[in-house]
Amino acid sequence: MNIDELVAIDIHTHAEEPCCGHRDDGYDEFQAGMAKYFKNPAGKDGMLPSVEQTAAYFRERRIGAVIFPVDTERETGFRRYSNEDVARIAAENDDILIPFASIDPAKGKAGAREARRLVKEFGVKGFKFHPTMQGFYPNERMAYPLYEAIAEEGAIMLFHTGQTGVGSGMRGGMGMRLKYSNPIHVDDVAVDFPDTPIILAHPSFPWTEEGLMIAQHKPNVYIDMSGWSPKYFPPIFVHYANSILKKKMLFGSDWPAITPDRWLADFETLDLREEVKPLILKENAARLLKLM
Repeated sequence: MNIDELVAIDIHTHAEEPCCGHRDDGYDEFQAGMAKYFKNPAGKDGMLPSVEQTAAYFRERRIGAVIFPVDTERETGFRRYSNEDVARIAAENDDILIPFASIDPAKGKAGAREARRLVKEFGVKGFKFHPTMQGFYPNERMAYPLYEAIAEEGAIMLFHTGQTGVGSGMRGGMGMRLKYSNPIHVDDVAVDFPDTPIILAHPSFPWTEEGLMIAQHKPNVYIDMSGWSPKYFPPIFVHYANSILKKKMLFGSDWPAITPDRWLADFETLDLREEVKPLILKENAARLLKLM
């Protein structure tokens, strides 16, 4: 990956389609709900972009992309996209893709072994957690064997925080419990793993100020700005991005729910100092990922 040739690094993109061909029961409805929430035609009428198609899209725009599946098999019944497959395809497109993985922390020691193997054998750089979709509080001790493996292998932890489009408007919210994604629960993880980089995904609504507080207080905590069009960012979120957290904010789109084209166009409307924009769009992520 030639950092100098990239205009940005998107820290938050998804490998959405199931690994084994057909979609599981309920997956069409789930993706249709996501498409409605994000006002995005993707997911309504056809399959979402493959990892290869994602690489081509981002290559055309000269944007590097961190890509990952999300292991929600236990809570949703949807088969996860194979971590190994995502990492393999990312390796074939390593001019543009950076592989993260996802493991349900309830898998315990087996999950910890998988994490070590993915880092050592597949070059995985980090791990995505979605507390609401995985049904756990980030500071639950059952997750710590997995965290310990990630920390010892020098990888990154990325946690979904705040409200989610998953299940929005669906009966019972598709069983998704929003309480798990309050970022305050990640504060304990940042204390217990002080040398491991941690990313809080999204503006953490309605707990935006809690997320900002943690990122300001804990040196190892960053915030990615994905999942929202920047035009909807709360003023305090923009203020912190423009000032004391300017070196801790990371561009993320939430592809394919939100495209980089849409996100970047709205980003240009924010009242940010010119010297802050390249930090958010590329430089902060490049340092965090050790690409520069």
